[in-house]
Amino acid sequence: MTGADLARSTLVVAVVLALQHTLLDSVRAGGAHPDAMLLVPVMAGYAAGPERGAVVGFAAGLVADLFLPTPFGLSSLVGCLLGFASGLATRSLVRSSWWLPVVVAVAATATGMGAYAILGAVLGDPLMLRVYLAPALAVGVPAAAVLAIPVLRMVAWAVPAPGPARAHGAQPGGAAR
Repeated sequence: MTGADLARSTLVVAVVLALQHTLLDSVRAGGAHPDAMLLVPVMAGYAAGPERGAVVGFAAGLVADLFLPTPFGLSSLVGCLLGFASGLATRSLVRSSWWLPVVVAVAATATGMGAYAILGAVLGDPLMLRVYLAPALAVGVPAAAVLAIPVLRMVAWAVPAPGPARAHGAQPGGAAR
C-alpha cells in the first residue's frame, strides 16, 4: 500500500467510526445496534483481496476496540479474519452483478457476529453468546444489506486492488529492474 492508500484508508475508517458512534449506535432494537465497522474489512477483502482485507480489518478492529468494553484485540482479530476470508472467498467470482456485495456483506456480517460472540464467550463473557447474539444478528444483518454498497464504494476508493505493476514490483512504464 502506498502512502496515499494509507491516508485514504485512515479517512474511511475515521468516517465509518464517526457514523457508527453518532448514528448507528442510537439505532437499537433489543439492545443491539448495527455494526458498520464489521463491513469495512469485509468490503476491503471483497474489493482488494484477502491480504489487504486482513490488514484493513486488523487496523479497523484496533480502532474499534478503543471504543468497546470488550477485551482489547477481539475486534481486530475478528476483522482480520473476516477481511481475509471474504477476500479469499470472492477472489475468483465475476463481479458484474450489483447484488453480490450485498450477499457477501450479509454472510460475512452473520459470520463475524457469530465469531465475535463465540470468541467473547471463550474470553470470559458467556452472555455474548447466550443473550446478545440473536438480537445482534436480527439488527446487524439487515443493516449490513443496506450499508454494503455505500461502504464498498468508500473502501474501494481507499484500498485499490493490487495491480500487476504493484504486485510484482514492476516500475511505472513497464520496465522491471
